[in-house]
Amino acid sequence: MTSRNQQLFEQSQQYIPGGVNSPVRAFRSVGGNPIFFQRGKGAYFWDVDDKCYIDYVGSWGPLILGHAHAEVVNAVQIAAQNGLTFGAPTEAELEIAKLICQLIPSIEQVRLVSSGTEAGMSAIRLARGFTGRSKIIKFEGCYHGHDDSLLVKAGSGALTFGNPSSAGVPAETAGHTLVLDFNDVKGLEIAFNQWGKEIAAVIVEPVAGNMNLVAPRADFLAKLQSLCMQSGSVLIFDEVMTGFRVDLGCAQGLYQIKPDLTVLGKVIGGGMPMAAFGGRRDIMQCLAPLGPVYQAGTLSGNPVAVAAGLATLKQVVMPGFYEQLKNRTRQLTDGIMDVAKKQNIEFCAQSIGGMFGLYFRKDIPTSFAEVMQCNKEAFNRFFHAMLEQGIYFAPSAFEAGFVSSAHSDVELDKTLSAAEKIFKDW
Repeated sequence: MTSRNQQLFEQSQQYIPGGVNSPVRAFRSVGGNPIFFQRGKGAYFWDVDDKCYIDYVGSWGPLILGHAHAEVVNAVQIAAQNGLTFGAPTEAELEIAKLICQLIPSIEQVRLVSSGTEAGMSAIRLARGFTGRSKIIKFEGCYHGHDDSLLVKAGSGALTFGNPSSAGVPAETAGHTLVLDFNDVKGLEIAFNQWGKEIAAVIVEPVAGNMNLVAPRADFLAKLQSLCMQSGSVLIFDEVMTGFRVDLGCAQGLYQIKPDLTVLGKVIGGGMPMAAFGGRRDIMQCLAPLGPVYQAGTLSGNPVAVAAGLATLKQVVMPGFYEQLKNRTRQLTDGIMDVAKKQNIEFCAQSIGGMFGLYFRKDIPTSFAEVMQCNKEAFNRFFHAMLEQGIYFAPSAFEAGFVSSAHSDVELDKTLSAAEKIFKDW
């Protein structure tokens, strides 16, 4: 008998490219067909065949409180009753802007938008407008949304500008983007020696999460900040994934680095489509209507999305929130490593705040090249075996995972028991 999931996927492929509205949902990386979900609560969600899963994706990060948190749902319901959108300022926009500026010292002013892609492309445009320069630096394996300037892979040599990584991106656009290796301090120094006075901005995930979880080396972010200051380039931290996910002060607070601009998303929307970019006042005031850099959005600061974000941020500022989240996440990664070690399986894991990475290799990767050395086939086997046990990890060996405050010892014990069973039969 064909499952409801299978029926829906077959129908979706007729009307939606690939049957999905975002590529990673298609399960192409792990094989098989995507799962269609109908509801979620706490650490769990249910598919259309009513199978229950423990969720370690959390809508790719924003659900730090788990699914359908009562305070967030209540805030959304109240906001929706008062109107879905105004296209005009609201008091709630001011409230969340003030809160973001209070929690992140590097942000003196902030502008709300509707997606991480929009925030990232706006930050790049702002940096170019502020500096009067065109060139930017990004890092191999880091993803900053699907803006043309950022859909770029490394060129053929160490100091060549990038090539488009997507059809539809003009080569001349990609030609303004230099792609370097994450965590490579020497490469940074060489690039700035050659191009420093032409570089408008460097954009980086301070903790990479889009090539699986890759932590920064101790000197990498500090050197990046120093080189940007010396050259007059704008340092942009893309904290769409790490913002309020790894620490209350975000990754920049964790590593004590103060960027010029910060891109936020996911957690600040609490599950609704909302993002933001902000930073130094002198840079932000180059934005229209004050300055010459144009950026606009009809749904920016949407009252329902702002309500969800405010309700979420008011929970994460509670004393002890991040300490408990960090401990729960480490309990998961340490537990799976212990189980794998008992069976002599080549596997390692790490966590930072509420994010984690699982790797089928001997050592924790520190670069895109090392991530590519992971045993992808082993991950795919593990993913599907865990899925059968009702444990939902990201359907890709190259994506970070997420733990929420709704995950308790009960869910972690179930997860580790499932991993133990799978590795015993490995």
